[in-house]
Amino acid sequence: MSNARNTIIIGSGPAGLTAAIYAARASLAPLVIEGEPSSTSDQPGGQLMLTTEVENFPGWPEGIQGPELMMKFKEQAARFGAEFITEKVTKVDFSQRPFTVWVREQEYKADSVIVATGAQSLMLDLPRESELIGHGVSTCATCDGFFFRGHEIAVVGGGDSAIEEATFLTKFASKVHLIVRRDALRASRIMQQRALENPKIEIVWNSQVTALHGDSSLSGVTLTKTDGSTQELPVTGLFIAIGHKPNTGVFTGVLEMEDSGYLMTRAGSTYTNVEGIFACGDVQDHTYRQAITAAGSGCMAAIDCERWLENQH
Repeated sequence: MSNARNTIIIGSGPAGLTAAIYAARASLAPLVIEGEPSSTSDQPGGQLMLTTEVENFPGWPEGIQGPELMMKFKEQAARFGAEFITEKVTKVDFSQRPFTVWVREQEYKADSVIVATGAQSLMLDLPRESELIGHGVSTCATCDGFFFRGHEIAVVGGGDSAIEEATFLTKFASKVHLIVRRDALRASRIMQQRALENPKIEIVWNSQVTALHGDSSLSGVTLTKTDGSTQELPVTGLFIAIGHKPNTGVFTGVLEMEDSGYLMTRAGSTYTNVEGIFACGDVQDHTYRQAITAAGSGCMAAIDCERWLENQH
């Protein structure tokens, strides 16, 4: 092997930072390239930086703020010797070892790389949307549904995930408006049936959310119909379920990915199609998308990476 670093970890959400904790404790001295604070896709700390209260992460019975949780992840990794660069990876070369990762003009070389760049929820791109995230606007029913017990809320989307979210939210909400852009659902037949038969779900056809209302938290939304008419909906929660986009642009043509852009890993492991490159967290998981599952796969990636490096020696 070379004089390059043992491993570089790209990304610093729950997956990347858990990988950093495990890699650092294994004396691999990982370099974590954590992302850019100004970037919506690759920001340090991942999607939890946009979350307020986190109540479903084990070990925090009273809940914890998303940014605080990620800071504790980072402190733990740093304690064991992980090094951090708050920049965004701009280019990679995985064609030969040691692998090369660029941050603008600066080159970093490593014998292995763990990719944990995560995914981002597709948003509506409306004014005040980002400031109301965590204050009535959410992209995760499993994470935030509990806070809307007895509330009237809305879900945007017409696919399987939107109906899944809406159905889950009926456990808490008094009523769920499913806002669909067209006059038909894209979801599978069984999911459509589930939505149509649920007395708590009301489908609002041919409509788009065009404005958000409320000062410190969401108090309602404006819907615009395909015929141009508008409707005010007095909801306190809005769940956006129009899809996710994995942050894999820099790996296009380099690593094997699905048509949707998610990185492909070998079954039961975090190995990608390139020996020595591992992927974990939401960048390769489009099923669970939870902080705890991302952290678990970050642990897997670090262990896979450590064992692979041992075999190389």
